[in-house]
Amino acid sequence: MDVLFWIATNIFGTPAILLGFIVLLGLLLQKKSASQLVSGTFKAIIGFLVIGAGSDVIVKALNVFEPMWKEVFGLETGSLGTFMGQEAFNSKFGSAVTLAMLLGFLINVALARFTRFKYIYLTGHMMFWTSTVFAGVMVHAAGDVPIWKLVLLLAVVLGLYWTFQPAITQPYMRKITGNDNIALGHTSASVALLSAWFGKLLGNKNNDSEKIKVPKGLEFLRDSNVITALSMGILFLVGAIILSFKGTPGAQELIAKSGDQNFIIYSIIQSFTFAGGIAIVLMGVRMFVGELVPAFNGIATKLVPGAKPALDAPIVFPYAPNAVVLGFIGAFAGALIWLLVLGNTVAYIFVPTMIVLFFHGATAGVFGNSTGGVRGALIGGFITATVVAWGQFFMVKFLISSTVPDTAMWAADSDMFIIGPILSFLAKLFF
Repeated sequence: MDVLFWIATNIFGTPAILLGFIVLLGLLLQKKSASQLVSGTFKAIIGFLVIGAGSDVIVKALNVFEPMWKEVFGLETGSLGTFMGQEAFNSKFGSAVTLAMLLGFLINVALARFTRFKYIYLTGHMMFWTSTVFAGVMVHAAGDVPIWKLVLLLAVVLGLYWTFQPAITQPYMRKITGNDNIALGHTSASVALLSAWFGKLLGNKNNDSEKIKVPKGLEFLRDSNVITALSMGILFLVGAIILSFKGTPGAQELIAKSGDQNFIIYSIIQSFTFAGGIAIVLMGVRMFVGELVPAFNGIATKLVPGAKPALDAPIVFPYAPNAVVLGFIGAFAGALIWLLVLGNTVAYIFVPTMIVLFFHGATAGVFGNSTGGVRGALIGGFITATVVAWGQFFMVKFLISSTVPDTAMWAADSDMFIIGPILSFLAKLFF
C-alpha cells in the first residue's frame, strides 16, 4: 500500500511527471531512438511546467486590468473571487485532464477508423485547452468529482467533439480550399459556421475580399504577440488616462500601486506583461504538445487509412488573406462595443483576448467571405466578438467561477462557450 500511495502521489498526482511517462510510452511504442526518448520526454515535462509560470504572469496583469476598468465604469472593484486558479487546478486535476485528453484522442481515432467520419484532430494545443476548460466546467458544476468519473465523461465528450467538429465544417472547407484533403480542427468552428450562414444571408458573394488590396503597413496584424500587446496596450492606456483625471478614492488607490513610476507607464507595462504571459504559456503549450501529438498521431494515421487531418485555423488563411484582416477588424470593433455594453449593463469587465479575437475572427472572416464577400467577412468578425464577449461573461460568472475563471478569460474559445452549458448539465446529470 505504501508503494501504491507513493505512485499515486508522485506520478499520478504530479501531472508533469505523468505527462512525461505518457510521452515516453508513446515514443517507445514507435521505437524511437534513445536521444529522441530523452528529448521528447524532457521537453514535454518542461513545457507543462512553463504553462503554469505563464499563467501566473497573466493573472498578475489581469489583477490590474479588471479593477482599472471597473473604476472607469464606476463599478464596485474587486478580484475574480475565490477560485482555484490554473496552477492549483493543474496540481489537483492535471493528471485527469491529461488522461482524458489521451483517451479522447483514442476515441477520435476509433471513430475515424470504424465510421465514415474519417477526421483525426491534430491541433494539440487546442486539445489541451479544451480538455482543461471542460474539466473546469465539470468540477464547478458537480463539486468534488471522483477522478475516474471525470476522466471517463470528459474523454467521451472530447472524442465526440474532435471527431464531429471537423465533419460539420468540412462542406465549407471544401468550398474554401477547393479540395477535400484537409479539415478544420479548431475551436473557432462555431463562429466559422455562423459566419458562413450569416454571410450567405446578409453578405454579397460577388464582392469577394480578395479583389481588394491590403496595405503592407497592416502586415503586423499577422503577429499575435504584437496585436495582443498593441490591443491590450490601447485598453490599458485609455483606462490609465481616464483614472488619472478621475479623483475618486478608488482611482487614487489604483494609481498609488504604481509607486514612484508614472501610472500611465505602469499601465502600459502591464499590457506588455499580459502579452508576455500569453507568449510564455503558448511556448509551454507548443513544447509539450509538440512532443505529445507526434507520440500518438503517427500510430493513429497508420491505423486509419484515408483519414483526413483536422488542423489549426491558420490553414485557411492563405486562401483569403484579405478576409483574415477584415475578420479581425470586425472582431476588434465588436470587442470594444461589447466591452462598453457589458461594463454598463451586467457590470462585467470583458477581457478581449486578442489571440482569440484574431485567430477566431480571422477564421470566421474567411468562412464569411466564402459565402458573403467583404460584408460576410466583417460580419464574421463581429459574430466572433459577440460569442466571445457574452460567452466569457456566462462562463466566468456561472460555469467555471470556482475553478479557473482566469483561464476562461484568456484561454477559452468560441466552441467552449457554446458547449460549456451543455457540459455543465451533463456533469450535474451524471455526477
